[in-house]
Amino acid sequence: MFKITNFSIKIKDRFLIKDLNLAINPGDKLAIIGEEGNGKSTLLKAIYNKELVKDYAVVSGTILNTNETFGYLEQKLSAIWQNCSVIEFLLKESPKSELDYNLYSQIYKLHPYIKQFDLPGNVLDDNIIISNLSGGELVKVQILKLLLRNPSILLLDEPTNDLDIKTLNWLEEFINSCAFPIIFISHDETLLENCANIILHLEQLKRKTEPKHTLFKGGYKDYVVARQNHIEKQTQIAYNEKRERNKKEEILNKIKQKVENSLCESKKNPSNGRIVAKKMANIKAQERKLESTNLTEIPEVEENIKLLLDNKIAIPNQKEIINIHLNSLSVGNKLLSNNINLCVKGPQKVAIVGDNGAGKSTLLKHLLPILKSTIGLNVGYFSQNYFETLNYQNTPIEELSYSNLNFNPRTFLGSLKFTTEEMEHKIINLSEGQKAKLLLLKLIVEKNNVLVLDEPTRNLSPLSNPVIRKILKEYNGAIISVSHDRKYIQDVCNIVYKLDKNGLHIIN
Repeated sequence: MFKITNFSIKIKDRFLIKDLNLAINPGDKLAIIGEEGNGKSTLLKAIYNKELVKDYAVVSGTILNTNETFGYLEQKLSAIWQNCSVIEFLLKESPKSELDYNLYSQIYKLHPYIKQFDLPGNVLDDNIIISNLSGGELVKVQILKLLLRNPSILLLDEPTNDLDIKTLNWLEEFINSCAFPIIFISHDETLLENCANIILHLEQLKRKTEPKHTLFKGGYKDYVVARQNHIEKQTQIAYNEKRERNKKEEILNKIKQKVENSLCESKKNPSNGRIVAKKMANIKAQERKLESTNLTEIPEVEENIKLLLDNKIAIPNQKEIINIHLNSLSVGNKLLSNNINLCVKGPQKVAIVGDNGAGKSTLLKHLLPILKSTIGLNVGYFSQNYFETLNYQNTPIEELSYSNLNFNPRTFLGSLKFTTEEMEHKIINLSEGQKAKLLLLKLIVEKNNVLVLDEPTRNLSPLSNPVIRKILKEYNGAIISVSHDRKYIQDVCNIVYKLDKNGLHIIN
């Protein structure tokens, strides 16, 4: 049995989580969602081992853990493992520790998983090095390491970040097939819809001064609908109460005006003064009572971001943006693909998909200088590595103020839910989700009519993502993108190519 009671996490003077109560039962697949910086990864680490967060967070509350063994998949594998073989990674707790021969005797248990996970049959050979694995292979090997230790609960922190669509489908099947509980963090809405049966939503409201958590027993789609219904209902109640108060204030003001006129007349007729004064005292009592009545607040939601597009940013229909043929696509001496043909016309929105390592990001970087040299195109680039297109030593305000464009950076940043403090922080200190929003904002205010996007939604929360998708769908320019986000591909893109060793093929 696993249960946490009155669980709180505080960083400096700010609570990330306050008085969380949670119990996990067999078969539970609990998804933790929320904006970047709301404490999702910190909570998962604290559940696994409080020592992992003691340097920056204060944890209080109780954890009741009856004979449960945790398997923890960290968000990003430490670089210290890069030169180790897969077999060393599986059998060691750290690169410098000795091989655990007790585990070695159990390695045979992994062979069915290796086949099920569609890993190479030689993955356990001494010459297979961690750094040579694809993103999908690495996640699978990390899960193998957890399974070798017979966990009774799995904790997975963003397992989808570097996965191609094929591996995402595999991960969904794996999560659903596990009999033991899994607590996981993910931004992938399709994975959430297909796997989660409990939702824990962490929020930071009132300009990130007040933590809120919502525990919902049900699927992700049901949670989104229930949450939206609650927001709409509370908003309507708030408007009705405000309208009713305004009516009462208006009536009181009219009565008050008549009584004030009577007070003036009572000076000529003192016998009526006492009665009129009593009426005025009664009106003021009603005013105080009205003012002290607590009205229902309009609910605050973190994902309520607003970004108005300039309709003048557009590209003519059927204008040829790029039309190229590549005999081959390579990285160094490694051949990735042959015979690539791509023609994009305005204002098409193109997605390029493919397996990990197929060369999708390499292809985008090859297209970029060709697009930028084409007359009539203003091209913005969203790199998977944000430091390639953002100056990390700038603040968000400085990053948006470099040009002579006529706009107020604070207004735009505020519309994306940046606090004043975050606007004035160096970009290097922002969360990955905030960096993604800043980069998208920068591309739009630069009035680019062509966007080249490499995984634009990968670090955005599942509740912010629909808003960003709507913005990109309504964008009147052309988009050439690489994505594994199935919702993005479905909602935004009207042409989908798959890149493999034989070139690009239209699949939708």
